[in-house]
Amino acid sequence: MRLVLRIISVILLALLVLAALAASGWITLALWYRIPGPDLVRGAASGLWLVFVLAILSLGRKSPLASVGLFLLSLIFVGIWWHSIKPSLDRDWAVDVSKTVTGTVENNIVTLQNVRNFNWTSDSAADAKWETRQYDLNKLNEADMVLSYWGMDAIAHTLISFGFEDGQRVVFSVETRREKTESYSSIAGFFKTYELAFLAADERDILYLRTNMRKEDTYLYPLDIPKQAMRALFLNYVNSADQLAKQPKFYDTITTNCTTVVFDLARQIEPGLPTDYRVLLSGYLPGYLAEHDASIWKLPEPELRKRAAISAKGQAAGNSPADYSSVIRQ
Repeated sequence: MRLVLRIISVILLALLVLAALAASGWITLALWYRIPGPDLVRGAASGLWLVFVLAILSLGRKSPLASVGLFLLSLIFVGIWWHSIKPSLDRDWAVDVSKTVTGTVENNIVTLQNVRNFNWTSDSAADAKWETRQYDLNKLNEADMVLSYWGMDAIAHTLISFGFEDGQRVVFSVETRREKTESYSSIAGFFKTYELAFLAADERDILYLRTNMRKEDTYLYPLDIPKQAMRALFLNYVNSADQLAKQPKFYDTITTNCTTVVFDLARQIEPGLPTDYRVLLSGYLPGYLAEHDASIWKLPEPELRKRAAISAKGQAAGNSPADYSSVIRQ
């Protein structure tokens, strides 16, 4: 019996040590990413925390209870500090996310303010233009999911494009709202570094940027959903964008990103939509679409991906295709 208790004690101690190490590592990164100031200041804060942890470990040899109590107290102070970090609507934003979309609905007409329609001259420079556009929900007849890959096969940026009978198209994208001095980092995205942004944009802006300027591997999948659900999804985007324009939120690399937000909006329409690891690993969403017959093209995943590829089409059309949306759908 004593042996069993001893084994249990050792296991529990090991688990506590692992939890403490994990917490210490998380706090080190949190201090690095969230302490204001230059790299020297942030590095000093992270370094001091590590010195503090080592001091607690040294104290633990002589007084285990005191070291545990001191560590728990430090976690409380870190928790208070972390809770005090709030998202903002008022920062010196990067130009491409300097405005976010808002909308009003009157009868069946949706008016969107701040629709982005940039003319990109490189992957980081553009002639900026923000527009007010109107869309008739009675003419909404298409919805496409766009996945754009820039590195790992497992991760893609997810966008939804809506098409109307009169030829209009608008793309909704959930993105990180970066400040002018910031660049995107998936690790930084865990630590309240970026606010969340809802963008609405012309395809000639937001998709062209990915296919022709950034040379990302981009795919467009026409979705097979009823028009009523399509309409509901469009309005969910508008309502969520309006709420976010009043009450900011932080982006999170895992829980609140371009794919999980879209999935949450879709589940408001179809609560039975099955949860799947591919919602987190968005690069594998084509398999999800194929399994659930969610694409108009009823094809196995490899063929579905091949048919959905649009980067080569956009690039072959040159720098200024007359009708980018038609070109990528040929």
